[in-house]
Amino acid sequence: MVKLIAYCGLTCSDCPAFLATQKNDDAERKRVAELWSKEYGGSIKPEEINCDGCVSTGDRIFGHCRVCEIRKCGQSKNVQNCAYCPEYPCEKNKSFFKLVPDAQKVLDEVRKGLPSY
Repeated sequence: MVKLIAYCGLTCSDCPAFLATQKNDDAERKRVAELWSKEYGGSIKPEEINCDGCVSTGDRIFGHCRVCEIRKCGQSKNVQNCAYCPEYPCEKNKSFFKLVPDAQKVLDEVRKGLPSY
């Protein structure tokens, strides 16, 4: 499978919600919903575990991705992900990278392979 990189640098194609959706695996959706409900202190239902990745233009996008400011910005700029943006890294990225430093590593690697801005 080709790696699908979110606007923010998370790897959608490694995400349990994405994988359960692509396999159409209801048992996996249930497992992920239970795990994430415990992990994040919420109540996630198995039917909410449907996602084709944040860069998808379809309706199957998981929870936070629907309201994510980084995603909205990337969509408005019509970039594949933030590494393709001439303003990378911006303040939105920097705040997110404090929480998820591995996302910055992913985007930095993508950016290395791009023409200079």
